[in-house]
Amino acid sequence: MAQSVITAGIDVSKPFLDVALYPTRQTIRVVRNAAGLAELAAWLVQHEVHRVGLEATGGYERMVMDRLAAAGFEVIRLNPLFVRRFAQAKGRMAKNDRADARTIAQFTAVMLDHPKPGRRTDLDTLAEHLTLRRQLNDWATDCGNQLEHLNDKTLRKQVQVLRASFERRKAAIEAKLARMIAERDDWASLEQRLRSVPGVGPVLAQTLIALLPELGQIPRRAIAGLVGVAPYDNDSGAHTGERHIKGGRRAIRDVLYMAAVVARQHNPIIAAFARRLVGKPTKVILVACMRKLLSILNALIRDGSDWRAPQAG
Repeated sequence: MAQSVITAGIDVSKPFLDVALYPTRQTIRVVRNAAGLAELAAWLVQHEVHRVGLEATGGYERMVMDRLAAAGFEVIRLNPLFVRRFAQAKGRMAKNDRADARTIAQFTAVMLDHPKPGRRTDLDTLAEHLTLRRQLNDWATDCGNQLEHLNDKTLRKQVQVLRASFERRKAAIEAKLARMIAERDDWASLEQRLRSVPGVGPVLAQTLIALLPELGQIPRRAIAGLVGVAPYDNDSGAHTGERHIKGGRRAIRDVLYMAAVVARQHNPIIAAFARRLVGKPTKVILVACMRKLLSILNALIRDGSDWRAPQAG
């Protein structure tokens, strides 16, 4: 009789890691620090665990993933929504740390039947700078919106000073991002290839490098699903419903949206594609342009080629 493969599920919180095994039911709780992770790694080795699953938790999972991957485990970061729906499908309504760990362990065992790529730790700093740039831009925009409605001179002056401060900090972050990209030949080459496409500026190129390392590595439909620009069916019996996009990486999608708006005017392929869709709702056309632009970029990176404008005639 074949021996069962044992997987581990980890429920990550700021102070603790609750861990459960599947199909066995052993559990352990350790502190989320270096000593706790060393204890956990030894416990996982003792129980002959190879694959470990954990949910994305806004950054608390990074140290766990890095330490366990360095110890030789296959570590997979899971979408919390998928794990929760898996639990609900099995009738598990209770939610606590130990129960969540058991659910994650089983999900990792039965829903993931092939290895997943490991986390790219070299992208962390780039991604963090992009996040701060996005936040500074949002804060500056909020200040601008406030100024539209403020009459008090003192308050207007304070908000103007605040907005100028955000703009200066954003400019400094953008300069730092440009230096970070230029200092690595692989990133610099990738950015140059991406920006050869009309409509793609530095922000989208940097965002794709940092947040979409799968670009060029998987088919166009899969990459569209990752970003959240793939339309999903809504049919049942004789009913044919509207297609809608769902999920995906919003930080990429937001930047891709602005790039598609520009590409619709300045990229001949996207412009011609948009003209063929005239008559459909504006939002549908823009999402289709986002998907088309992403598909072009995916193909360029896959093939290692630069943009070539279509020949007239």
